[in-house]
Amino acid sequence: MPYSDLTHSSLVAGSSDRPDDERIRGEQEEATKEGCKGRIILIVEDDFLIAMQAEIALIDAGFTVSGIATTAEEALAFAKQRQPALVVMDVRLAGQRDGIDAARDLFYELGLRCVFATAHDDHETRVRAEPFAPLGWLAKPYTMPSLVKLVREGISKPN
Repeated sequence: MPYSDLTHSSLVAGSSDRPDDERIRGEQEEATKEGCKGRIILIVEDDFLIAMQAEIALIDAGFTVSGIATTAEEALAFAKQRQPALVVMDVRLAGQRDGIDAARDLFYELGLRCVFATAHDDHETRVRAEPFAPLGWLAKPYTMPSLVKLVREGISKPN
């Protein structure tokens, strides 16, 4: 199974006998039925440990993590398939394109906005991302409570 398809809950022994995509679809259907679609989050981060920490923190806070993408292309494909409410986005990603490129695609194609959680928190980067209406910025290294707080704030902002 590729790294980008791994999620914390798929790594927990006995957490599911179904393939990961099927489990995620089931969780999303349940969340939508319960009126919780606004609590589905996509993580776009190519650092395995940071991605796992973020996923655990968001799940513990009551969010559903629809997946972890490591490239801009994966981010768009996951978002189209899994329909998150918002995206936690790193700027530096695996592959040719960066998180600003991914944020542009997500914003223009799906109307999705991002919370940027990145070491690239300089003025020039923020100016590049500005047209895609970021929901917030969190500079690395950050704490998981600060990530959860920013995601909660982002979810509550009107589109």
